[in-house]
Amino acid sequence: MNFEQSGLFQKDIKRLSRKYKSLAGDLRIFCDVVARHPRGNPKHFHIIAQSESCDIIKARLFCKYLKGSSLRIVYAYFETEQRIEFIELYFKGKQENEDRSRIRAYLGG
Repeated sequence: MNFEQSGLFQKDIKRLSRKYKSLAGDLRIFCDVVARHPRGNPKHFHIIAQSESCDIIKARLFCKYLKGSSLRIVYAYFETEQRIEFIELYFKGKQENEDRSRIRAYLGG
């Protein structure tokens, strides 16, 4: 599985890494999980949009620093290419839902 990060996602991770020191390691663990199960399980993963080329999935990201799964991660899964591109990362306590305009822009619409 190949992993990529959008420019806005890189800004998200840089901003949140300052506050949550375990985030880089937590993201590596998350990558290991989604490499085996890209669509995850229905309890912690939710397909929020689909296109012909990819599924946009929102998932809980466990953060050791927070001692819980208060972070959410949004990514695109391209099954035919076996590729995942991370789109958004946010703290659930500050932002209730994913940024729909960012997802629309990512999908090109």
